[in-house]
Amino acid sequence: MYFVHLGAGAGDLDKRSDLRCGFTEFIKKNYSNNSKIFIVEANPANIKKLKACYKDFKNVNIFNFAISNNNLNKLKLYYATEDSPHYQVCSSDIKHVKKYYPDSKIQSFYIKSISINNFFKNNLLYNIDYLSIDIEGLDYEVLMSINFNIFKIKNLSIEYLHLDKTQKKKLIRYLSKKGYSYAGFGYDHNNYDYLFKKKKIIWNRLLSKVLHLISTKHYKILNYFLIKN
Repeated sequence: MYFVHLGAGAGDLDKRSDLRCGFTEFIKKNYSNNSKIFIVEANPANIKKLKACYKDFKNVNIFNFAISNNNLNKLKLYYATEDSPHYQVCSSDIKHVKKYYPDSKIQSFYIKSISINNFFKNNLLYNIDYLSIDIEGLDYEVLMSINFNIFKIKNLSIEYLHLDKTQKKKLIRYLSKKGYSYAGFGYDHNNYDYLFKKKKIIWNRLLSKVLHLISTKHYKILNYFLIKN
């Protein structure tokens, strides 16, 4: 199986997150000797933790650069000093950082950047079993830029916290056209992700049309009525 984690943070070694990371836990639980793991994290401060996180696993590739929706060579990222030591809210959008840390000093750095399609192509990721996208403010743009005609992804988990109603509506409609169906909460342990499966489940697609209209606190109720398969 092929696992791809975009925006891995410190994995399951961040004490401020109670040493939890839903997708990292999912990878470790479902890992086999034939698995290949691709981890991308833009913040260099977290690379040492990620290497420690996966020290007992083989076929793990850890990359220190940013994923974007275009081919910029470098990306300027912002972070709040109060968010130390792992700076989980590290984003190319300074407003995104200030939203969570309005009174903190904001600093920045430049990091190498690559488009998601080029990243997939460079690593021969034409068939992916599980993809998780959590890249602090660029989630929507990056997902919408994926060339689904070339890259086949069976299960796709994307953070919805930073999506507005219009983006949610467009994202769900777009993925439905690409052959996906909404499947409830994704791999985030706080249930902050949507999960989409490359299956045609008409009932789930119908229910997902109201996702952008309801409060996130009611997602659990809607998810109860989904077809699970």
